[in-house]
Amino acid sequence: MEIFHYGIDRLTPGIALDICRKKITGEISGFAATRINANRQVVENIVHNRKIVYGINTGFGPLCTTIVSEEDTKKLQHNLLTSHSVGVGKFLPKEISRLMMILKVHALAQGFSGISMVTLERILWHIENDIVACVPSQGSVGASGDLAPLAHLFLPLIGEGNVMVGNDVFDTTDALKKYGLQPLELGPKEGLALINGTQFITANALFFLDRFQNCLDTADIIAAMQLEAILGSIKAFDKDLHNLRPYKGSMYVAERIRTLLENSEINASHKDCTRVQDPYSLRCIPQIHGAARNAYLHLKELLEIEINSVTDNPVVFDEDKAISGGNFHGEPIALPIDYAAIAASELGNISDRRIYLSLDDKIPGLPKLLMKETGLNSGLMITQYTTAALVSENKTMCYPASADSIPTSLGQEDHVSMGSISARKALRIVDNLEKILGIELFCAAQAFDFRKPLKSGKAIDACHDFVRSKITFIEHDRVFANDINIAIDLVKNKEIVHIVNEVAKKEHIDIKNEHHELFGIY
Repeated sequence: MEIFHYGIDRLTPGIALDICRKKITGEISGFAATRINANRQVVENIVHNRKIVYGINTGFGPLCTTIVSEEDTKKLQHNLLTSHSVGVGKFLPKEISRLMMILKVHALAQGFSGISMVTLERILWHIENDIVACVPSQGSVGASGDLAPLAHLFLPLIGEGNVMVGNDVFDTTDALKKYGLQPLELGPKEGLALINGTQFITANALFFLDRFQNCLDTADIIAAMQLEAILGSIKAFDKDLHNLRPYKGSMYVAERIRTLLENSEINASHKDCTRVQDPYSLRCIPQIHGAARNAYLHLKELLEIEINSVTDNPVVFDEDKAISGGNFHGEPIALPIDYAAIAASELGNISDRRIYLSLDDKIPGLPKLLMKETGLNSGLMITQYTTAALVSENKTMCYPASADSIPTSLGQEDHVSMGSISARKALRIVDNLEKILGIELFCAAQAFDFRKPLKSGKAIDACHDFVRSKITFIEHDRVFANDINIAIDLVKNKEIVHIVNEVAKKEHIDIKNEHHELFGIY
């Protein structure tokens, strides 16, 4: 797909991110434009005929009973954007704000929001030219839409606020003058359509989903390397065993590990050992990684519904049917975001346990702290201190933001989702998870070396060779932070997954089993 048609085509998390990253172009087709213009005319008729409809010719929230004259409906929308721009805190990363605009265009282009083509075309201009509003990260309660961040996002349409052009921040008025543009005058309903909706929550959640998906794939690979290094048993990954408890996630992970370790000399070398069973951090990899995948899958499915939905208010069907409902409420995605964030934290938790296990000299063939000469050297002891700190930090963020609600708008909005906090918090958790997995990769590669010259599965051997091309084997103490940061980058940049996929393709190793498509982002 080279062109995505807003309001018509089905958006997926992967396609949304590809539009944001300029791999796909988004545009409004003639068919969608006709539908948008027709719906816009409905709003104009409502105003002209003096039908009372919330947000079109009334005040907002607790002011919903205040009637606004036809002459003041445009001023009402201008005031809405300015008065709701009350966000605080650091600005969002530019790519998140850009994705918010993309998601908003797709929702508005479905033709139920009363937006004008002129306004949509100006938003598309901002997207295409990468001129993005400076949006504070705090201030949304995720109930009547993400009011504050969306208000900031669209201030540039009326010539207010600041924008990012490249890496620089400019006053919107100056930026528009540079490109020969004038601020827009919003028509009835347009301001409300722009700021009602869940695009702040969903944009943050989509970036979380993408990073979490990479962590899930990477964690399986690192766990397979650790399983080899610690001489863990492959029996716990048996297909028949997992068919008796057929969760999609655990079946997928078990088969993935079996495939990665196929024809492993390391595994064959201890198949007749006397160890009865492994610690849970090895034996229960399918159940724990799999449970995290189930949480990922649940979030992905619900986000796909959300990003293809109309979430502003009121929703305009025709002149006789404009419904002030609750499609803007963030609860449907706030709950699964919190669930997935807990799953991401747990993925880090088990990773830390495997690191701890690999440092123990009770494992045959592994020196204490993964270094032959300890005493004068501390070895990799303190690396696990760092993962312990990161795991603990993640645990403190696992309290679900969606469990809280503080009434707003003088009680008119008496239950809010706090989904915006769920999404922001999830990104902080996955950021820590990437660091934990990077440290496990660093330790796993060191432990794996002690199994040479035996070979593992081809993909795992290739992954280890790749790590060693970036981080040398450790003989003596050195500044491990440098090595750890390299390993973290290998995780974050998806290089570990890429190497394994390339080797699998070259060697005709089928690591994409029947559930593979479910756990992607497209």
